[in-house]
Amino acid sequence: MHSSAPLGQLLLTGVPGTELTPDIAQRFRKLQPGGFILFGRNIQSPTQLRKLIDDLRDLSEIEPFITIDQEGGRVSRLRLIGNEPPNAQQLREKGDLSLIEQHGRLTGQILRLFGFNLDLCPVLDISFDDEADNSLKGRCWGGTPEEVIRNATIFNLAMRREGVLSSGKHFPGYASAEVDPHHELPVINKTLEEMEAQELKPFRALLPDLDSIMTCHSHYPCWDADRPRWPASLSENIVGQFLRNQLGFTGLVMSDDLDMGAILNEVSFDDTIRACIGAGNDLAMICHRVELVERAAAVITTLPDPMLHDALERIERTKKKMAAPDSWSEERFHEIDSQIWDLRVATLGEERAKILSVEDGKRSPVELY
Repeated sequence: MHSSAPLGQLLLTGVPGTELTPDIAQRFRKLQPGGFILFGRNIQSPTQLRKLIDDLRDLSEIEPFITIDQEGGRVSRLRLIGNEPPNAQQLREKGDLSLIEQHGRLTGQILRLFGFNLDLCPVLDISFDDEADNSLKGRCWGGTPEEVIRNATIFNLAMRREGVLSSGKHFPGYASAEVDPHHELPVINKTLEEMEAQELKPFRALLPDLDSIMTCHSHYPCWDADRPRWPASLSENIVGQFLRNQLGFTGLVMSDDLDMGAILNEVSFDDTIRACIGAGNDLAMICHRVELVERAAAVITTLPDPMLHDALERIERTKKKMAAPDSWSEERFHEIDSQIWDLRVATLGEERAKILSVEDGKRSPVELY
């Protein structure tokens, strides 16, 4: 029999709006999701954001993951209420490792102040082409495995020292994708030897220091030749066999957002949830179709007990590492925020620092999501 924890623990759900309506609060209280992921749509002001997070924690019987994408550059949800930190590419081009360490430290501090306990980074993809239109633009810590390993390790350790858990993404590496998975499923036709020589190196190197791994929505014929267009995030060969058994990763594994086009266009909702947990993910992430979380929980109840038991155990083990939020202070927020501006200036120079990262007026789903 699986643990007595509610099966909602296997869901990481988005939240509609900037405050909890009685209806939404009641639904979450009944479901008891394992965690909540916040986006720009949830952020209005510093005090509002902290209150929303306190309210989510209050309705949870088991302390929830409260997570966000706070990387730097355009993927910095908190830039809506504060300064935009430099992105990974800007920091690696500057080449000052102390600034990368500072970025990790400040990221951890500002997240902890709001009550976030898990940040969905570092990105461990390698930038083979800094201009590629696959949603990774500006987000990669290096153009070689070694550069990614050096820089991402510094960021990751600095952030975790502040009490915020990390997540390496996007496993097993989708930098060779030619399309954006927010829209459609990328197919990566590399051999396993080629993946080992490049994409997999940062994951192998950082696995001992990552609290979780996020699996990506790309298809890899080298693992799933017999299942055309089957995403890595739903692949037992990639998650269960390769990541868990071969690489020996015993930490938390979550899918990327299952509301992305790469999934929606390929697999039905029920099959997606079944395959996601069946593959070896512990958390199924539903960011936008929040109205479907109860249906997802119903699908999860049909899965075999040993599988659910293992996932619940890994979730419970990871949650033991979470740190409680710092006590709230708007003054402290402004203090950290001004240090983020100083970091931006130190990385980019005063003039470039003033230019934010919206390129050509074209907004990518990765910054709007």
